[in-house]
Amino acid sequence: MKKTILYIALSTISISLFLSSCESKAKKVEEATVNVEEAKNDLKDAKAELNAEYPTFKSDAEIRIAENETRIAELRAILNKPGKLPLDPLRKKEIDDLEERNAQLKNRLYGYENERTDWINFKNEFNRDMDEMGEAFKNLGKKKP
Repeated sequence: MKKTILYIALSTISISLFLSSCESKAKKVEEATVNVEEAKNDLKDAKAELNAEYPTFKSDAEIRIAENETRIAELRAILNKPGKLPLDPLRKKEIDDLEERNAQLKNRLYGYENERTDWINFKNEFNRDMDEMGEAFKNLGKKKP
């Protein structure tokens, strides 16, 4: 009699453990499905934000790049004036470097449309590089420590 009660108790415990573990797996699958749906919605929101912000950022960046090109052209005009050259070879090299960096920025801006990588990092790095270009124009020809 004791054995029968023991078997029934063990069977009941085993069955209840089995059933509770099944509910857990089903619950996990349901939670995973919900998480996937939330991730999809987050991605849609991020794309919508990017689509709204990128055109404005691009047009502002294009204006800044065009201003840099104008500055470079003005410096080249001074460099190419007949007579005594007001700019030394070091400044000429700096102007060449600025022109190359400006072209790289322009390529990065237009290349982003195809890549569409991390928007926030791209925007921060691009703005930092543009600010560095502005500082480089201000410091053109100054001695570096």
